[in-house]
Amino acid sequence: MTVVHVSGFPFGLRDGFQHSVGMKLSNGLIRNGHLVLNFSDRDVARAKSPFGSRTFGVGAANAALLRFCRFHAPDMLLLGHADVIRPPTLAAIREALPQIRIGQYNVDPLFEPDNIRRLSSKFEVVDASFATTAGPHLAALRDGGRRVVSFMPNPVDLTIERGRNHERPALEYDLFYACGHPSRPLRRISGRDWDMEDFIRGVQARLPGCRMKLGGLLGQTKLGGAAYQAALEQAALGLNVSRRADHYLYSSDRVAQLAGNGLVVLMERMTGYGDLFNDDEMGFFTSFDDMVAVMEWLIADPARRMRIASAGRARYQALFNERAVAAHVCAVLFGDRDPEAMPWLAVPRP
Repeated sequence: MTVVHVSGFPFGLRDGFQHSVGMKLSNGLIRNGHLVLNFSDRDVARAKSPFGSRTFGVGAANAALLRFCRFHAPDMLLLGHADVIRPPTLAAIREALPQIRIGQYNVDPLFEPDNIRRLSSKFEVVDASFATTAGPHLAALRDGGRRVVSFMPNPVDLTIERGRNHERPALEYDLFYACGHPSRPLRRISGRDWDMEDFIRGVQARLPGCRMKLGGLLGQTKLGGAAYQAALEQAALGLNVSRRADHYLYSSDRVAQLAGNGLVVLMERMTGYGDLFNDDEMGFFTSFDDMVAVMEWLIADPARRMRIASAGRARYQALFNERAVAAHVCAVLFGDRDPEAMPWLAVPRP
């Protein structure tokens, strides 16, 4: 099968993000035996604009995608946060290629109204939509079954998440956490709204000996590219908190980056990930005090930390590797799997 995958790939006009879900899905599709042609809508728009502006290049980028699809005649068109691409362009592609299946995915939270708007703008011109939230908030998008909408886990790819921290008894840092905007908006964690710099200061006050690798907090620089991966490979525990924890199975793709690199993932139990992982695989907590206690005993016991990190990494890889997630997208898009199915809940442990 030939796939055209439209997403924000790092093609050189901007640095891009080597840990992106788009990169992992393309890798998974290729490893499942498909021909994948990546199309970076934002970079094409910038390249097609005389000013290097994405805004002024939108029309040209849409025309370029239509030509690209007519030329390559893909069986599947997959859109990942492809906001540059307009619905009429997708309708024109379908008219030119009646057999094509078109899907869109979005890895941002469904509690953001603008995110719902972006997904909804293409509902009428795609065959299926995918989001990294499950449960009732995802079900609401199905409009009583009129739309095909499915849960898509955040994939892990061990050629990208290359760290093996679960095998290292001694690491440079105890905790890793990166945050681009610590206070905008506040994050609701265990029933309290937090500026994340205050949250980290609270951890420091409770665990003064905790060595932290931070990105974008308390005066430390933001991390990206190789520096981000290097930071991930230096820590024992990884804090995985989103703006809210009340949307079933929603997490930023940070969860895959932490688990894949062999860090123990610290996560609120309220997320629902306890349905997939147990306390021997992730560091679940229900309150700030609970989280501090989990951190304290894991830092004090490297052997136990390594066992939990190893089990969590193996479980995450078994459930959500790039090939499995790519196969799920294809199966739903071509009608071979019920979009409401949650096969991961039934996967036994070895």
